[in-house]
Amino acid sequence: MAKRGGVVKEERAIFRHELKYEISYSEKELQIARMKEILHMDPHAGSTGYMIRSLYFDDYWNSAYEEKLIGTVSRKKYRIRIYDFSDKVIKLECKNKQGNYIYKESANLVREEVERILSGDYAFLLQREEAICHRFYVACMSDLLRPKVIVDYDRVPYIYDVGTVRVTFDMHVRAGLGSFDLFDCNIPMAETMQGDRLIMEVKYTECLPQIVKNILPQESGEYTSASKYCMCYDKKMSLM
Repeated sequence: MAKRGGVVKEERAIFRHELKYEISYSEKELQIARMKEILHMDPHAGSTGYMIRSLYFDDYWNSAYEEKLIGTVSRKKYRIRIYDFSDKVIKLECKNKQGNYIYKESANLVREEVERILSGDYAFLLQREEAICHRFYVACMSDLLRPKVIVDYDRVPYIYDVGTVRVTFDMHVRAGLGSFDLFDCNIPMAETMQGDRLIMEVKYTECLPQIVKNILPQESGEYTSASKYCMCYDKKMSLM
């Protein structure tokens, strides 16, 4: 996509709240039972959810990884994301985080563009009109942003329209080993969490409705700041 009249298109930043819980699979079933009268399954997810695969990038200094570990308030990380191994929807994303607030920028890619990025050809990004593409190009060229790890997990998403609430259950978080090929379904994968644990995420804009707040994990749920990228990078490095 060419730039229109030389103008770079900036997304309007809408920051959302993000809460994370580490829960068990039995607690997941209890949460779903409590939510079913209030939230409904995201219609885009079918009846069973979907698989997410993300290729995470970091710079020469592993800044995204290190800033997460030390708790830097303002940070960001880049990734390319696909669903169910398909190349029909490919997203270049930058997740910006300010404390418990997140803002995600994105641009659509095609498979050929992903292959160009993985081969080290970034110049085409300057012909795109989305600002994220330009920032990604600069990061690749000046900060030596490069692929670090593939992250897979299975997601079951629920939504509540008031307050644009989204509750997701991310299961079987696993790290890809030995390859950065997003579309290879045979990459060896390594589980990163104990067999009975998963991550529940709650995202919302503005305020969290009390009716939803009432059904969130209480004593049984462990609030966590877990980063799937860091978990999978650690797992990959431990097996090298």
